[in-house]
This record gives sequence, structure tokens and C-alpha cells, in this order.
Amino acid sequence: MAEIDPAAVAQVATAARAARGASRRLALLTRADKDAALTGLADALDAATDRIVAANAQDLERGRESGMAQGLLDRLALDPARVAAVARALRDVAALPDPVGEVVRGSTLANGLQIRQVRVPMGVVGMVYEARPNVTVDAAGLGLKSGNAVILRGGSAAEATNRALVDVLREALAAQGLPADAVTLLEGGRDVVRALLTARGLVDLIIPRGGAGLIQTVVTESTVPVIETGVGNCHVYVDAAADLDEALAIVVNSKVHRPSVCNAAESLLVHEAVAADFLPKVLAELSGAGVVLHTDDTAGAAAEGAGVPHERATDEDWATEYLALEMSVRVVPDLDTAMEHIRTYGSGHTEAIVTEDRAAARRFTSEVDAAVVMVNASTRFTDGGEFGFGAEIGISTQKLHARGPMALPELTTTKWVVEGDGQVRG
Repeated sequence: MAEIDPAAVAQVATAARAARGASRRLALLTRADKDAALTGLADALDAATDRIVAANAQDLERGRESGMAQGLLDRLALDPARVAAVARALRDVAALPDPVGEVVRGSTLANGLQIRQVRVPMGVVGMVYEARPNVTVDAAGLGLKSGNAVILRGGSAAEATNRALVDVLREALAAQGLPADAVTLLEGGRDVVRALLTARGLVDLIIPRGGAGLIQTVVTESTVPVIETGVGNCHVYVDAAADLDEALAIVVNSKVHRPSVCNAAESLLVHEAVAADFLPKVLAELSGAGVVLHTDDTAGAAAEGAGVPHERATDEDWATEYLALEMSVRVVPDLDTAMEHIRTYGSGHTEAIVTEDRAAARRFTSEVDAAVVMVNASTRFTDGGEFGFGAEIGISTQKLHARGPMALPELTTTKWVVEGDGQVRG
């Protein structure tokens, strides 16, 4: 690996040391202090809406000029309504229980020692992410509530927006007498990212959020511990015992509601027993919504019969997270084939079954290996806000302590506190 630019190493080290100092102050704040601070940040964002939207317009214009895909432009865009939603998410976080100090477990030993395991902040958390400026605010808010300082490295596509957001947040923190270095934005090229990933001892945790390439780079190059957020090649399986009207609404919502995000469905699997009735309706509705359909032979024949345009699906299609108005469609003979398809191509993010057969639902939830498994519900519900967590820091597809939507508890670690009365070990 090429040597990292010393200037980038120095920049990250300076930021991390300042963040460490800020984190020590944050760790001592009461819940009331943190909730008041979050409300103050939300008010500051609302007040700076015009400033933020103007900065975002610069990024959008640059993105259009460079040929950025429409789905990515959608993820990048902030209008007044989205700024208000981002601020509202901070208020939602303020209303949540404070995880810091929570006793996970404890007991009194036979020798009289009292032991308890309590939640404490991680310390300094680094975020590496792409063109999702809402992540900037979510990370700052969740970091503050959980007592962590955050170092952010957003994608260059959102450079102006992220700078405006972080400036507003830092100004609001300072105005409340809190350390501005609780939120730091790194700017610069790839060497800055590499310096952050290798700042072991200065940074306690790295969380990547973005496409497969970004995540893989962070996982393979980081010497700092990483919580891996995964890509979302999500499936909806329509079972033989599905309520087809319900299935139609779920499939269309899963794909069309917001196709550029990781919890949008990318593949549709339909049991052959209901394919003749279901496919003409669902394919027509998806196509009418602008979805490009990649079909196997059976689904393709149904599309032909319904006069719906389609393309022949390839192995690459089954494995693709489109993040756009595209979907692959396959007809399967049974539940086992559907689950085998998901095992082969799924990314462990979110998988859904539509069925009225409780036994089929139980098998699906037991045998499908994913962070979230839905029964008769849209994949779009895999979201920290929808789960009642307020904002989210990401959706983990790992099998460590954090899996699925990550919020406040996942940004803490624990320490054991042992209290005695002069006991010594014999």
C-alpha cells in the first residue's frame, strides 16, 4: 500500500485529538443537557434552511453536469421539507431514552462484591459515507445523545451541503457552551480517508455507509474497528398463500416508494401457483411506475401477454442492487427455491414474504439469514426512524453486536463496575 500523505495524517490526528477532548466532555453530560443541545441543533437547522438549500443546489448542479444518475441525485437532494425532516429527526432522538449509564446486567457475588455492566460511549466515531447529507446530521445527533464525538468524511458530491450543515451544527454547539469539536468534517482526497481508517488509537470505531465499493474499501483497509453496513439486494417473495391485493401493494411500495435507498426491493420472487393471476397485474403496475423489468422466461411470458416491456434477466441482474427503478422478477416452484435464491443472491439486509400461511411465514423467518425479515410488510420499513429509534447511523448486515438499523445502543460499549468492601482474592 502506498504511503499516506503526511499532511493528511496530521490533519486527521489533529481532528481526532480535538474530538477526543470533546468526547470526554460529552460523556459527562446529563440526559437533560444532551436533549436540550439536540433541540438547539434542530432549531439552528430550521433557521438555516435557506443557507443549507442554497449550498445543496450547488452540489446538485455539479452532479447534473457530471452526469450523476437520477437515483443518486435524489439521495443528494435537500429541499425545505427534507431539511425540516432532518431537524425533526434530531428532536426524535432527544425524546429517546439515554443509553449511557444503562445497566445491562449485574449481580451480587457470594463474596459480597457488587458487579454491574453499564453502557458507556465509544468515544470517537468516524463516519465515511457518500452522497447522503442527511447522514451528516443523523450521525451528529446520535453521536451527541450517546456521548460520542463524530468525525465525518462525506462524499465529494455533497461537499457544499455537508460543509453548510456542519458549520451550522458547530455554531449551534458553541452557542450552547458545548465543544464544537463534537462534530468535525474532514475534507480532502483519498489520503484523508486512508488516514482516518488507519488512525487506530485516535479513533475508536469506523462506520461506512454507501455503495459496495466504499464499504469494501473501508473493511479491507481500516485498522480501526469497523461496523459494516451492507448493500441492500432485498427480495419480496409472494407465496402461494398470499393475499394478492396485499402482495401487489407491498411489492409496488417496496420498489417504487423510494428506489434509491438500500431498503428498496430489487428482486421479486413469485410462487408458480399464483403467477398467472398475479404477474400481469404487478408487472403492469411496476412498468406503469417506470420500473425496468428483468424477467426469467416464465415472468417474461406473462409480461408479453400483458403487453409490458421487459428484458431477459441475467445472473448479474439477480445479484444487482439497482438503487433505481429497475427490478428482477423470477417465478419459483416452491418456498424452498425462493429461499435458496435469497441465500445465493441476497445481501443479508432485508427479505420479505407475503403469505397467509403461518407455517410458511415461520419457515421463512427461521431459515432466511438477514438482518431484517418481513412478513406481509414492505421492505421500506427497515429504517431506524420507522423502528422507533429516531435517526439511524446505518443498517448493519454484520452478525456482531450491531445488526439491522443501528441507533443509540449500537453506539455504546460497556464497562464493568465492581464495588466491594475490602474483599481480596484468596
